[in-house]
Amino acid sequence: MAMFKIAVIPGDGIGPEVTESTCEVLRAVSEKSGHGFSFTEVMAGGIAIDTCGEPLPAETLKTCKESDAVLLGAVGGPKWDALPGNKRPEAALLGLRKGLGLFANLRLAILFPELKSSSPLRPDLVENGVDILIVRELTGGIYFGKRGLAPSEECLEDGTPKGMEAFDIETYSEAEIERILRVGFNSAMQRKKSLTVVDKANILETSRLWRKVTERIAPEYPEVSYEFMYVDNASMQLLRRPASLDVIVTSNMFGDILSDEAGMITGSIGMLPSASLGAPGKPGMYEPVHGSAPDIAGKGIANPLATILSAALMLRYSLGLPEEGIKIEKAVADVLSKGYRTADIVLSGETDILSTKEMTEKVIEAYRAL
Repeated sequence: MAMFKIAVIPGDGIGPEVTESTCEVLRAVSEKSGHGFSFTEVMAGGIAIDTCGEPLPAETLKTCKESDAVLLGAVGGPKWDALPGNKRPEAALLGLRKGLGLFANLRLAILFPELKSSSPLRPDLVENGVDILIVRELTGGIYFGKRGLAPSEECLEDGTPKGMEAFDIETYSEAEIERILRVGFNSAMQRKKSLTVVDKANILETSRLWRKVTERIAPEYPEVSYEFMYVDNASMQLLRRPASLDVIVTSNMFGDILSDEAGMITGSIGMLPSASLGAPGKPGMYEPVHGSAPDIAGKGIANPLATILSAALMLRYSLGLPEEGIKIEKAVADVLSKGYRTADIVLSGETDILSTKEMTEKVIEAYRAL
């Protein structure tokens, strides 16, 4: 049986509570599967600023690089809002992504059937729940292209001076596109073998290159059926037929927008896990989508399920234990089917509201029963 090294970054707010819950679940996985997990806790975010004077200490990054995976709680809070951008807690996230070479962001939008009434969509559209994985390119595109702001000497057609003129350039190389597409195809292989490549190829040259690279590598994945979809159509289909979509792979900006839209379908960000991946064999980083929620920190009422589901992704993508990841997801579904809720996902008429610790115990109990 294998032994895995996990770097744990509790961070700020409710981060320590949800990461501790998730480590408890992973300890249960160890007991049942025989695989071992060693946890090394390191600092990043606001607590690191208070302790070390910087959001991402060198020792933290070093430990993360030497680990098999990184489990992150949350960083940030109003206490540090007045700091300059490169000194804020969130700078730790950018430093971790860069330092670990994380170029692929995986966002799961799962609406469990038991929570369908919390979705803003019509009940018939989410009758059997929703399970969409969005694979977003994380380090390229318009967010990282050349940009500028300068006064223009030109005028509009009616003679009005243009004034200040800004530009942001979208650039993608063939290699950048291929590596993120392979993450998408490989993810589809682990799911329903269905992939949607979202672009704007009727307008953008970068999108046309995305299509060319897709066509070139797709024959290597004969079991995966794939389709191209313009981003405007994709935004509509997410609302019109979300249950029919499986894996979406797309560029940085399109992924940023679509993943938030897909997340809204689920009704609660307390249920949304994510993963950021780099080259094969390098540690990935796993974290819930929700923030640090300082208003409820220390009260023991935070929803741990997003972080627990992030650990399920860790088992799938970084540790090579997909069956154990599936079991965790089944355990979460079982707990919800029995009506157990934390305060953020309680529905009208439900009274069985659990604390963070109690919800964690229910998930472990369900996992052990599988």
